[in-house]
Amino acid sequence: MKKRAKILIGIAIFILCYITINVMDICLFSTKDQKCEADVAIILGASTYNGKVSPVYQERINHGITLYHEGYVEKLIVTGGIGQNNDESDACIAKQYAVSQGIPEADILTEDTSVITQENLENSKVIMEEKEYDTAIIVSDSLHMRRAMLLAKDAGITAYSSPTPTSRYVSLKTQIPFLAREVFFYIGYKWYRLFN
Repeated sequence: MKKRAKILIGIAIFILCYITINVMDICLFSTKDQKCEADVAIILGASTYNGKVSPVYQERINHGITLYHEGYVEKLIVTGGIGQNNDESDACIAKQYAVSQGIPEADILTEDTSVITQENLENSKVIMEEKEYDTAIIVSDSLHMRRAMLLAKDAGITAYSSPTPTSRYVSLKTQIPFLAREVFFYIGYKWYRLFN
């Protein structure tokens, strides 16, 4: 029994350390802004409601707009398919918002079939290839960036991270669930990669 208990304790300690390492990886990477001149900014999707972008998505689009105005990118790719109870895709609504903020319609590309982050990036890569774009700045909330950049790498995108400088995830009440979700999906995706 003692030997079994030691094994179980050892396994528990290993799991705890492994999770802690990944939490630190996500948190440390969230502070990095790699913005540089690139062909496009890929703005990762978030929800839209009643024809309006959600506060979280708005922050992401606003950061993409800033990158555009500061000359880092020439085009924006907004992402997201049709959500529940919506008639238009999230990308379409995001484009309307960006246009309302002064971005020329011709400089906004839409990826409007995705449901998850992986699809946001894989479908954006197809658009980039069609338009002969080589490099992209990935835009999302800071705690999302570590997983997003790994997904971008696997999608074949030469990408640079630029998290939103502001976020709607400001309180511990909102940050902790978001971080927990990212840790879960980040670890899950890393293990998925090992067997595929």
